[in-house]
Amino acid sequence: MACSYLRFTAPNNRCIQLIDLFNNYGGAYQAKQGGSFYGLDNQSQLIVLFISSRVNNYFSISSPQCHGGFVRQYKHESTVLGCSMKFSVFFPPEAETRPVPVLYFLSGLTCTDENFMQKAGAQRVASEHDIAIVTPDTSPRGLGIPGEEDSWDFGTGAGFYLNATAEPWSKNYQMYDYILNELPATLRGLDKNLDVETASIFGHSMGGHGALTLALRNPASFKSTSALAPICNPSKVPWGQKAFRNYLGANEEEWKQYDATELVSRYSGPSFEVLIDTGTDDEFLKEQLHPWAFEEAAAGKLHVKSNLRVGYDHSYFFIATFVEEHIKFHAKHLKKE
Repeated sequence: MACSYLRFTAPNNRCIQLIDLFNNYGGAYQAKQGGSFYGLDNQSQLIVLFISSRVNNYFSISSPQCHGGFVRQYKHESTVLGCSMKFSVFFPPEAETRPVPVLYFLSGLTCTDENFMQKAGAQRVASEHDIAIVTPDTSPRGLGIPGEEDSWDFGTGAGFYLNATAEPWSKNYQMYDYILNELPATLRGLDKNLDVETASIFGHSMGGHGALTLALRNPASFKSTSALAPICNPSKVPWGQKAFRNYLGANEEEWKQYDATELVSRYSGPSFEVLIDTGTDDEFLKEQLHPWAFEEAAAGKLHVKSNLRVGYDHSYFFIATFVEEHIKFHAKHLKKE
C-alpha cells in the first residue's frame, strides 16, 4: 500500500495532526480534534476524513502507480446529489512538483468512475503530456428511489449529466451541477497539484453527450472538448427520449437545453474546435448516436472534425484505439501560452 499516513487539514488548510494508519489506526478508532474526526470505511477500504464546514473527503489507502504517476480513488459526501460519490484521478509524475491541467472524462451508460481508468489505457499519454485525468461516476447511487434500478439505460449509472426537474428525480439527479461546480470545488480541496482552472472535457456515448452539452453551455470553463461515439441528438433518439421524459418531464422544449445538436444550432458564443470519433460498426450509430445531425447543425459555428472509423464498434476496444489522439488534441489546447 502506497499511503500509510493521513494528514488532518483544518478549515484554514493548516496541518494539525498526522496519523500513522497502520501502526495506530485500527478501524474503529476515531481521533477527535476541533469537532472533526476520522473513521475507516472497512467495507470499501477507504479512509474517511470528516471536516466541519468543508467538503468531506475520503482518501484511498491504495494508490496504484501507473506510468510514473498514481491513480487515486476518492469518495466524498455530495451536497448537490445528496449521497456519497466516488471519483478517480490519474496524477502524472509532473504533479509532484507543479500544478498540472485537468482533463475530465465522462463515462457512458452503466459505467462507474473506474471503467475508463482500468480499460482505456490513457495514463501513458496523459503522463507524457503532464495532464491529470479525472473520471467521475455517472449518476447518484444508493438512494432507494423506486425505479432507479429497473433498467440499465435509466437511473443508476445513467444520470445523463443533466439537472432533473421532474419528481422523484429532481432532489438528487443533478449531475450537470455536480460536474460543473461541485466536482471542481472538491478537486481544489484535495491539496494536490491540480490546476483546476485549466481544464478540458471529453466523454464516451452518454458521456460524450455530457461533454458536448457542458462545453456548449459553458465555453469559458473548458479549453477544449471532444467525444467518442457521443449521443449527439438525444431528444430524437430512444435513449435520450427515455431519460429526458423521466428526468425533465413531457415538455420537449425543456429537453433542448441538454441536446448538443439543439444547443449548437442556436450557439452564438466563441468558436472552438470539437473532435468526434465514431465507429462504422457501432451497433448504436444509426439508432442512438446521430453524429451527422451535430455536424450539420454546427456548420459555420464550430470547427468540428468528425471521423467515422471503419470497422470499429462502441466498446472500450474502440476507446483504447483512439484515446491517444484525443488526449493529444486536448494537450494542444491545455498548454498555457
